[in-house]
Amino acid sequence: MLGLFDSAKSSLLKLETVTTDNPVFRLHYKVTFAILVTFTILVTSKQYIGDPIDCIVEGISPDIMDTYCWIHSTFTVPEATKVGQAVAHPGVKQPDEEEVMYHKYYQWVVFMLFFQAMMFYIPRYIWKTAEKGRLSIMTFSLTVPIVDEKTKTERLKLLREYYVGNLGKYNMYGLKFAFCEFLNFANVVFQIYFTDVFLGGHFRNYAPYVFSFQRNETDYNHFAKIFPIVSKCTFHRFGASGTIQRIDGLCVLPVNILNEKIYLFLWIWFVTLSIISGLALIYRLITLISPGVRLSILQAIAPLADKKELRGINQRCQFGDWFILNRLAKNLDSHIYREFVSNLYEQIIGIKA
Repeated sequence: MLGLFDSAKSSLLKLETVTTDNPVFRLHYKVTFAILVTFTILVTSKQYIGDPIDCIVEGISPDIMDTYCWIHSTFTVPEATKVGQAVAHPGVKQPDEEEVMYHKYYQWVVFMLFFQAMMFYIPRYIWKTAEKGRLSIMTFSLTVPIVDEKTKTERLKLLREYYVGNLGKYNMYGLKFAFCEFLNFANVVFQIYFTDVFLGGHFRNYAPYVFSFQRNETDYNHFAKIFPIVSKCTFHRFGASGTIQRIDGLCVLPVNILNEKIYLFLWIWFVTLSIISGLALIYRLITLISPGVRLSILQAIAPLADKKELRGINQRCQFGDWFILNRLAKNLDSHIYREFVSNLYEQIIGIKA
């Protein structure tokens, strides 16, 4: 896991000269990874929230009570909704026979966020392992800002010969990338349900509840139900006569002020990302089955290249061959790519004839 984290950190900090993926892919392993790591740091930072829990109990050391309640969890009474009517704070009431909701997830939030960050980087790690730097080798010396004519001619010749020599053999390369795109989509959907289980079934409809609920001082709002700011904790000890004493403590959870905002943002981000990733999968499926769409995309991303030459090359290409052409167009200068397409067209037409 630490090795994966080191790999992710280097990918975030390193400026890539050759891109082997696309913007949607980068939303997962760069943007989402950075968001989750940032939240992990915020949750553990006392500079912003102070102590994560502070409990008040007469006759018990505050440090002991804080540690005990953090480890053994706190609870609220969901039925206690009307503040000012025998209820001091939302969810804080003598439990009696009502159902009690225990809260101990906050012990695991930091681990959960870090684990999720790693999960969002795994498809990228798989793709890097499968790609093996092939595109960097193919475009070597051609992606620098200034390329001298001799180097350009030699490298384009080698690139053209390598591409033509492996024509029809790139399908597995393209399919591996499509599989990693599917992993991205599957992972974000899994994270939505995984977080829902982690929060006791309250995450799936979290944002709709929050945005639709009219918050005021007396109502038991959705934030307070899942992330209570004030809760109770029961401590047992031996009394002077040897009997068991039950002591109720009142606990303040400053960490939940941050948690409620974090998970509201994550709900919005995960849902948005799942929609974008789903659309990206549909796009990938269309490019897999439609040569005409592949040609239109090539013509759009390489406007300087001759359309007739692109059409002739596309007719000879399978999905993997097109995928390589697509990646080359994204990484090479448009003038260099136009020259590559022109020379490639002549060689492919010669082979075809």
